Amino acid sequence: MKNKLCLLAAVFSAIAIFAADTNSPTAETESKYSAAIEGRTADILKILALTDADKSAKVHDAIIAQYRALKAWHDEHDAKLKGTKADTNAVVRIRASLKALHADFLARLAENLSPEQIEQVKDKMTYGKVQFTFAGYMAAYPNLGEEHKQKILELLKQAREEAMDGGSAAEKTAVFTKCKGKINNYLSKQGIHSEKVKATTAATNSAPAQ
Repeated sequence: MKNKLCLLAAVFSAIAIFAADTNSPTAETESKYSAAIEGRTADILKILALTDADKSAKVHDAIIAQYRALKAWHDEHDAKLKGTKADTNAVVRIRASLKALHADFLARLAENLSPEQIEQVKDKMTYGKVQFTFAGYMAAYPNLGEEHKQKILELLKQAREEAMDGGSAAEKTAVFTKCKGKINNYLSKQGIHSEKVKATTAATNSAPAQ
């Protein structure tokens, strides 16, 4: 009888520990994160509209694995990057493993998706900022030549590759903000100014002297 009571006590103790673990802040955070990345992945798969269930499952698993790998990478390395920001060589060494993750992810996608479909995945993982930002430039510079349009698109797609590996929405946005600076510098060196700047300059030049 005594042994049975001890056994029951041990079982209830284990159940209590398990309940505490599953209700802990860490477990709750993990649950929310899992739901979040499943939602993001579902949105991507919806856009891809894959009819092959096996391909769809493999793409799903590749995307989920990449989100988790990126989170783990940033959890481990972000503090190190801040601490070695002034050391360019150290930053390059640390970020080398992130580039490897990026390349491996694209290789896994290429096993089941076309280049056009991979473009769709990239765009969804970066909130469609390439198209949104490009459209903004086309509105601000309606008379751009094809060469300049292609250069802007090239720079935005380079930013997208980096932003895909960002650890947060804010980090991804910061990459595109930096890219806009590069684009503005490029256009300025080409002697190209937005219609808004032209209008402001014209108004200033035509204003009567005070």
